[in-house]
Amino acid sequence: MTGVRMDKWLWAARFFKTRALASKACELGRILSNGQTSKAARDVKVGDMLQITNDSGDFQVEVLLLSEMRGPAAVAQTLYRETDESRALRQKVAEERKSMPHFEAMRDGKPSKRDRRELSRFRGRT
Repeated sequence: MTGVRMDKWLWAARFFKTRALASKACELGRILSNGQTSKAARDVKVGDMLQITNDSGDFQVEVLLLSEMRGPAAVAQTLYRETDESRALRQKVAEERKSMPHFEAMRDGKPSKRDRRELSRFRGRT
């Protein structure tokens, strides 16, 4: 096997949950192959450098093996090798995301008794 469709390989390597999502990412220009935007039908070859943007973050990977079948996650991780810069950048972004305060969405309607007590405690009134 010399090449595999881009969407099949992305699906087999578990970057996307379905092939349809993988092909949609290609259409939107979120997949770069050797620095150029890639279509879903483009062949992936061993040694290609891919830049993948999905919900989990930005990945920069080198293709090590080809597969058309989706297997276990342990097998999928052997298909590629992520660059050290990409891994460090993703960890930095994850740490920044954790350090940001998390706010709950405001509820519709008036606050409950518990909500009013929390607001009073927050404002310093007891």
